[in-house]
Amino acid sequence: MKIQILSKINWPKDLAGAWLFYTILPLFQFIKPRFKNIVRFAPFIGVFIGGVQSLAWIALSHMGWGLLPSILISISIGIILTGGLHLDGLMDTVDGIGAGPIKCLEAMKDSRSGSLGVQALLLIILLQIAALTKLESFVPLAFPIATFWGRFSQIWAVGNFKYITQDRKLSFHKKYWEGNKKEMMPSLFLISFIVAAVFLSPNLLVESQILSMVGIICCIFPAILIPIIISNKIGGHNGDSYGASLVLVETISLLILSFCWSPIQI
Repeated sequence: MKIQILSKINWPKDLAGAWLFYTILPLFQFIKPRFKNIVRFAPFIGVFIGGVQSLAWIALSHMGWGLLPSILISISIGIILTGGLHLDGLMDTVDGIGAGPIKCLEAMKDSRSGSLGVQALLLIILLQIAALTKLESFVPLAFPIATFWGRFSQIWAVGNFKYITQDRKLSFHKKYWEGNKKEMMPSLFLISFIVAAVFLSPNLLVESQILSMVGIICCIFPAILIPIIISNKIGGHNGDSYGASLVLVETISLLILSFCWSPIQI
């Protein structure tokens, strides 16, 4: 049964498709991408992006850059790697909610950003800076965890809420959806591996290991609740709201980690 599931996933092509869809990075020519089941691999792309942000922060820190400049550049790298796609979705979604139920989709489709969207963008960036500043030396661990849960929220949103659009087109994520269990399984393996790595870390005391795992696991709550809240506000989900969910969950995850990890000692 497991072999059949893995064969149907065709993970190299799907992962390549996710790479092209969720980042602005090029792909090696010998891999032919497939775009049928890419959403299930979004968390893997998230961990990669978070890992790049972490490496940038570590490199800058070793070069003598201060905490705040390193954080600002690391956040900027994450935005660059995604082309700012998700932040755009956040702004459009907030503008849509602010416009009310009748004009919601019309406002979300408008290419111009409203004042509410701009305020949401500024607030999100400030909250991320505040959380990362509090995390200090744990920033490299926090980035990939937050980017994982942000993209896990997209899987939850695609699988559990209807797709809304003015054009009456079905989301291709929905079109190729194979059920929550199949779509979430790769992500569950990935987060289990991350939790196990933290638990087996020789540099952490038992109490610190527990706090680390609590922080990681608690991030599942915003990953589930934020898509529910957005769906209740706009009547479902679309491409913009998927991006909004991702950004909001990433930010809340960083805040959760900053609270849970503050007492940790290495």
